[in-house]
Amino acid sequence: MLAQLTNVPRDYSWGSSHLIADLQGREPSGAPEAEVWFGDHPGSPAQLPSLGMTLDAWFDAQDVDAGRAARLPYLLKLLAAGSPLSIQVHPSRAQAVEGFAREEAAGVARDAAHRTYKDDNHKPEVIVAVSDRFEALAGLRPLTATRGILAALPSNEGVTALGTALEGADEASTLRDVLGWLLSGRAQSVVDGVISAVREAAEATPTDHFAALARIADAYPSDPGVVVALLMNHVVLARGEAIFVPAGVLHAYLAGLGVEIMAASDNVLRGGLTPKHIDVDELLRILDTTPGDAPRLPAIVGEPGVDVFAPGIPDFELLRVTVDDGEVRRVRLRGPAIAVATAGAPIVSAADARVQLTPGAAAFATPDEQHLEVTGAGELFLAMPGR
Repeated sequence: MLAQLTNVPRDYSWGSSHLIADLQGREPSGAPEAEVWFGDHPGSPAQLPSLGMTLDAWFDAQDVDAGRAARLPYLLKLLAAGSPLSIQVHPSRAQAVEGFAREEAAGVARDAAHRTYKDDNHKPEVIVAVSDRFEALAGLRPLTATRGILAALPSNEGVTALGTALEGADEASTLRDVLGWLLSGRAQSVVDGVISAVREAAEATPTDHFAALARIADAYPSDPGVVVALLMNHVVLARGEAIFVPAGVLHAYLAGLGVEIMAASDNVLRGGLTPKHIDVDELLRILDTTPGDAPRLPAIVGEPGVDVFAPGIPDFELLRVTVDDGEVRRVRLRGPAIAVATAGAPIVSAADARVQLTPGAAAFATPDEQHLEVTGAGELFLAMPGR
């Protein structure tokens, strides 16, 4: 079966007021529109209008017929950031299993504000830029580079104290200690001093990084997360470029429109830029503080017109398919697949059905479909289980 899939945007406060509306060619709603979920996640299951049911209900029906659990291993989203998301990290599968069991045994309600593990799954994710520019923070920067950034800031007591704290020989241990110190609430004077210096630097030397930090400070004045952001890689993606965020990697999305795919989980540990609960001890326990370059994910060029974003995990793989009039792209599927269009008017065809998509519209192919053909003219992203 191949069928149209729909959903409505989620109105998280950080959402853009226009990016999703612009993509879909409609007037903005006037509310922030942050994400459109294309999947069976119970938080916002997509609709199958032709069947009059949600995607999770369709999978429930297959459970009854097949006598076994059947669920999407991934969640596909349109994500539109108008202001910074919280700095966050996701657990590994083993960490999620242990943490979920621990909170279940302790009787912590699953909807409690201080609950950390909502399920027992990991949540690696990939985001591909759809807007011409997409900004993110991803991974902790090597200390040599961070010390260079501090040296470019106007000097004050906060900047000096942070520089002293970052002088340790072992980079991973030093970063872990500094992050714990910043998030503990014991370093507010340092945070305020660094933020003041960042604002001055952004006015005097408006580089991408200083400008981003100043915008973060405008959105979250006095938040320790602003200084955490200074320790992270600032990434600017052009359209079609991607990053992969595995377990343990600190990250935050700042601005722009992207297609995001992740393992089907809701486990998030926050590390700043949020009014929500931050469990500092648990964050530091699962965080990988090994510094390095930003985790960009180059596309694998497959068949003509097909780029593959494959992080090498079984949960998902994401394909970017482009087609011109008169061309046919034939894609072999592995399990249930979801296509979402991002340009033009591509036509998706299966064995006995076809769906014409417009930007922001989606279609679902059931696991029994072996191939999809893409014709027309446009661009779409196709999600399926990984290898």
